[in-house]
Amino acid sequence: MAAPFCFGVKQRKRFRFFGLLIAHKLFDLLVMHLGSMEEKSFCAWSRTVEECLEEYDVSLEKGLNLQEVEKRRQRYGWNELQKESGKTLWKLFLEQFADRLVHILLGAALISFILAYLDKNEIGEGGMTAYVEPLVILLILMLNASVGVWQETNAEKALEALKEMQSEQAKVLRDGSIIPHIPARELVPGDIVELGVGDKVPADMRIASLKTSTLRMEQSSLTGESNPVTKSTKKVLMDDCELQAKNCMVFAGTTVVNGCCTCIVVSIGMSTEVGQIQVQIQEAALEDDDTPLKKKLHEFGESLTKGIGFVCLLVWIISYKNFLSWDVVDGWPKNIRFSFGKCTYYIKVAVALAVAAIPEGLPAVITTCLALGTRKMARMNAIVRKLPSVETLGCTTVICSDKTGTLTTNQMSVTQFVTLGHTVSSIQEFHVEGTTYNPTDGSIPDWPEHMNANLETLAEIAAICNDAGISCQGHQFHATGMPTEAALKVFVEKMGISGSKATSARNNGNHIANYTIENGMVKLVYCDQLIEKLKRLALLEFDRIRKSMGVIVRDLSGQNRLLVKGAVENVLERSAFLQLADGTIVEVDDASRELLLMKLHQMSSKALRCLGLAYKEDLGQFNDYDGENHPAHMKLLDPANYPQIENNLIFSGLIGLRDSPREEVHEAIKDCREAGIQVMVITGDNKFTAEAICRDIGIFYEGENLNGKSFTGKEFMELPLIKCREVLAKPGGRVFSRAEPRHKQDIVRMLKETGQVVAMTGDGVNDAPALKLADIGISMGIAGTEVAKEASDMVLADDNFSTIVAAVSEGRSIYNNMKAFIRYMISSNMGEVASIFITAALGMPDGLIPVQLLWVNLVTDGPPATALGFNPSDIDIMQKPPRKSNDALISTWVFFRYLVIGVYVGCATVGIFAVWFTRDSFLGIDLSADGHTLVTFSQLTSWGECSSWEGFRVSPFSAGGRIFSFDSNPCDYFSHGKAKATTLSLSVLVAIELFNSLNALSEDNSLLSMPPWINPWLMLAMSVSFGLHALIVYVPFLANVFGTVPLSFNEWCLVIVVSFPVILVDEVLKLIGRRMSRGHQKYKTV
Repeated sequence: MAAPFCFGVKQRKRFRFFGLLIAHKLFDLLVMHLGSMEEKSFCAWSRTVEECLEEYDVSLEKGLNLQEVEKRRQRYGWNELQKESGKTLWKLFLEQFADRLVHILLGAALISFILAYLDKNEIGEGGMTAYVEPLVILLILMLNASVGVWQETNAEKALEALKEMQSEQAKVLRDGSIIPHIPARELVPGDIVELGVGDKVPADMRIASLKTSTLRMEQSSLTGESNPVTKSTKKVLMDDCELQAKNCMVFAGTTVVNGCCTCIVVSIGMSTEVGQIQVQIQEAALEDDDTPLKKKLHEFGESLTKGIGFVCLLVWIISYKNFLSWDVVDGWPKNIRFSFGKCTYYIKVAVALAVAAIPEGLPAVITTCLALGTRKMARMNAIVRKLPSVETLGCTTVICSDKTGTLTTNQMSVTQFVTLGHTVSSIQEFHVEGTTYNPTDGSIPDWPEHMNANLETLAEIAAICNDAGISCQGHQFHATGMPTEAALKVFVEKMGISGSKATSARNNGNHIANYTIENGMVKLVYCDQLIEKLKRLALLEFDRIRKSMGVIVRDLSGQNRLLVKGAVENVLERSAFLQLADGTIVEVDDASRELLLMKLHQMSSKALRCLGLAYKEDLGQFNDYDGENHPAHMKLLDPANYPQIENNLIFSGLIGLRDSPREEVHEAIKDCREAGIQVMVITGDNKFTAEAICRDIGIFYEGENLNGKSFTGKEFMELPLIKCREVLAKPGGRVFSRAEPRHKQDIVRMLKETGQVVAMTGDGVNDAPALKLADIGISMGIAGTEVAKEASDMVLADDNFSTIVAAVSEGRSIYNNMKAFIRYMISSNMGEVASIFITAALGMPDGLIPVQLLWVNLVTDGPPATALGFNPSDIDIMQKPPRKSNDALISTWVFFRYLVIGVYVGCATVGIFAVWFTRDSFLGIDLSADGHTLVTFSQLTSWGECSSWEGFRVSPFSAGGRIFSFDSNPCDYFSHGKAKATTLSLSVLVAIELFNSLNALSEDNSLLSMPPWINPWLMLAMSVSFGLHALIVYVPFLANVFGTVPLSFNEWCLVIVVSFPVILVDEVLKLIGRRMSRGHQKYKTV
């Protein structure tokens, strides 16, 4: 019968993923045959309102009736995101045992249980002593499994956060009546929903009619667009278009910033864009790969398993004569004799060998080191949610960054403004500092002590032709209303306040922005002064045709004025006059118009969003307008009259705004380049803005040709797969604009397939699937959505891109330190294996038992290994390229070094065991004080034949207050009587491993150049480990469990003398290694 074909963990994950995709496609086909494909294929954005109403069989006047609602609910289900059934705790617990090394330990525990049950003669008085070894093994395995379950159950919360995005209530028209508060989960396709300012959209909907002249939506968390998007009822001409181009659609989870509308529900629940993101998150989770370190440890486990099997087999072959013998008669074996007792003994030796070879404490030490690393990173504002991410950071080769809110502040700010000077041919130009809504963030350099008439007018228009405000929560400032208008309010405040304090501050080169906070809202002093001077009487709302907004105001003298702001070209076209710096009004001529348009072009080329500001004093029939009762008020009710009212304007200036790059990003990009890390920007914003920002922050050089380096998401995905990989493989920066969530995922997936270790940064819902798929997902802590945070591996508490660079540096340092303690633990285990192998090869009694080896591996080795995680990092750690994910954890030379160390450890532990039995002194140290009986080395190595020795007698001896007597059976001297020799052997093993931890301070440098005190934690850990060892030697209960006895001063001296040379041996090997390295470097140079 053919052996079953077995898949590894990674293959199983891929097959599950592809299985899910196949099942999903089959389900789609089934749905099509059942007749439900029509709804899926109906592109509401490319159909007129009438076609949509006909498709969903509904009218705007009555909505759906209750009967139809129930029918559709049966067909479409509830408007909610589905939660995938998670794994049970029991299944998660069992999955933690899916590891080759764990399987070996489980086998060792099972064999120990069987032998303990069969070998009743060796069970102690309590009846449980023989079961200590398997119980300890199982306890450790269960503890490690519990930690794994705890980590996994705390990691999967992204889908719950997505559910919180959904609106809880909706205003719905049914049976001709408005229901103001219906649970959003009860919506069905075809429902008529009304939206107003501040409402969260409950489902994906087609806009049917506008109740205001404009409708603006904040959808940056879904699409990555930095500014609110203006919506309309007009259909889109393409069925297959980007999410950002669907201007007649509103999407679940987005918010109404300005305006009111009536909509038709077209998609609910999992069919919405947010629902599709949930599916993508689930698919990305199935593709989740192991971290580079986990892969290395898995490979190491596979190699170690083969090595353990080989060594156990070799020990068995060497030892078979001790439990199996026969006579040869006429060339054929006769009288075959088999000793079951001795056979089980050598099975115990094999179990001990398996326990010795596996570094049981390694998972715990790695977890501890990573946890300590997370604490250090938290102090650097990098909050690590998943421990393996700490190590993954160290080998990151590509950072795929979102733009909005990651490289930029996600806060609009005025960066430049222009007015005319004292003549029509001169320009006044000012640059504004600061990138946030904090009024004290930056100032206006070279600001005059007293504002001229033109600047005062500019301030009035910006402050009063404005419906926004600034709120403050803690130390974070946020826009309420349109971000652009909020930025104008902050800009006006920076223009200054009147009074001697401000004048004095300006004379000293400083600038003061005065504000207070009341009920979470920022009270801007200068803006409030202007608002008090000019009372708003009427609002001329923004619309897409004239692209401007106006307000009619009355000043303290009772004169009415019209203040206007909007697109520069439109405002300038309707302007007949210009205001100069001193307030003089002059007519617009071609030269002055060209001058202003040239300046507009220069500012636009820097990706600035430009606004023109103008006013009008002669309002005609509105000169005495005072409110709704005025005869001209009817004219204000029809937006078609606004262009006529906003004509013959006086142009005051133009202002440039943008979502500015974070100040520290430029330096961080430079650090990434020096560290060999490629930075790619993937954003939902438009191509022109994305390229300009990338030039600003140093991803591209000024004037660099971006052909083949800048693509929209759609352009890139239309390229052949080979071409896509070629684009990604080339060095240097890349920018992908107008990217949808699936584009981000595909780019990350392609990078991973080419062997790159990908870190993905983002803050929006649209970033969540890519964050989940990346090797390490990094979200923003302040501006980031909860969905992005829960899908990520690391959260930046300060939203600072440079924190990523610092975290990468720390990740590299942690990896180097982990390599140090992994080398230390592996070399220690090699010594234990060598000890057991030499013992078995010589035929001596076993000097170390499994429970002692477990204690050494888990407890005694643990503190020094953990302390090695505190080794200081190299100074040039960020000037080196990232390590490759397939770099060997242990090189051939390092493996040879630790093989030599392992042989020394084996010889030392076996040697001191033999010395106690065969010598009364060693190196001048007396060992005869306890009165034990000496035997020859030949007797020691053939102790199994003790019962056949004639006249063999053993004298009683004392150890730690205990008297060991062997009158009934002298051969027990080699089993129960070996307690002192075993303790010496165990103590030498512990001491050598503590000295060996000093060797692990550096892979190549001598202890003379890197003395032990550079890591004081290691010195402390060595003391702790030695103290723990003393516990099992001197505490009676523990000594009984571990089979040890107290040692005398002379015996401790012998332990130190035998153990210390391990430092000298490794120093010689390091010297040879340094010379080999220098020779190899010279050869490469030649």
